[in-house]
Amino acid sequence: MPGDDPGQPRSAGPLVGVLGGMGPAATADFYARLVRDTPATTDQDHLRVLLWCDPTVPDRSRALLEGGTDPTPWLLHGARVLAAAGSDVIAVPCNTAHAFLPAVAEKAGVPLVHMIERTGRYLARHHPSVRRVGLLATTGTLRTKLYDSWLADAGISVLEPDPVSQADEVMPAIRSIKAGETGSQLLRTAARRLVRRGAQAVIAGCSEVPLSLKSQDLPVPLVDPVQVLVRALVALHVSARSNEPGAIYWTQNVTMG
Repeated sequence: MPGDDPGQPRSAGPLVGVLGGMGPAATADFYARLVRDTPATTDQDHLRVLLWCDPTVPDRSRALLEGGTDPTPWLLHGARVLAAAGSDVIAVPCNTAHAFLPAVAEKAGVPLVHMIERTGRYLARHHPSVRRVGLLATTGTLRTKLYDSWLADAGISVLEPDPVSQADEVMPAIRSIKAGETGSQLLRTAARRLVRRGAQAVIAGCSEVPLSLKSQDLPVPLVDPVQVLVRALVALHVSARSNEPGAIYWTQNVTMG
C-alpha cells in the first residue's frame, strides 16, 4: 500500500488522509467520531490519520450556483499533500465537495472513499423498506443532484425541501452552524416538513446538519453520511489490522465512480 513504512508494522492499518476544513467544526466532529467509534483499548489500536484542514477552499455552493471560484485546485492540492505524505485512502467529510471530486480523483493518485455512494449502500442494507428519503443539504448539493443517481441505484427516490423551506430554514441553519451558533429548530422544522410529505427517512446531507439535528428529533430514521463514512473507515482499519485478505481489495475499490 502507498503508505507502507518499513518502521510501521503491517497491523497498524492503512493511513487515512482527511481532506477537511469544509467546515472546520464538521472536520473536528468527524475526527472525534473516528476516535469514538474505533474499537480500541490503547493508543496503538486507533487509526493513523492525516488531517488536511483548509478552510480557504472557496465556497462549494457558490461555485455551483453563482459561477463562483472553482474549488477544484484547492481540493486537488490538499489531496496531493495527503498523497505525498503517504495516505493509503482519502476521505472527504463534506457533501457538496463531492460535486468536484471526480476531477480530483483522476489526479490524486490515491483512492477516495465516496461518502454518498456508501450512504446508498447503507440505506439499501440497513433500511431496505425505505423507498423515499428527504434530503437536508446545501442548495448546491440539491441542484447538482449528488444523491439522486446513487440512491436511484438502490431504488430510492429523493424528496427535497420546497424552495421556501430551503431558503428560509435549511440554508440559514447551515450558515448559523458554520458561524458557531445553532440551527436546531430550523432544521427540525424543515425535516418534519419532509416527513409530512412522505419521507420515510431523512438524510443529513450536509456535514453541519448532524451537529445540530439528532435522531430523536424525528419520527423516522435520520441517516448521517458522515457516520457512514466513519464506519467504512473503521471497518477498513479493523480488517487490515486483522490481516484479512479483503483489506487491500477494499482499498482498491473505493475510487470515485
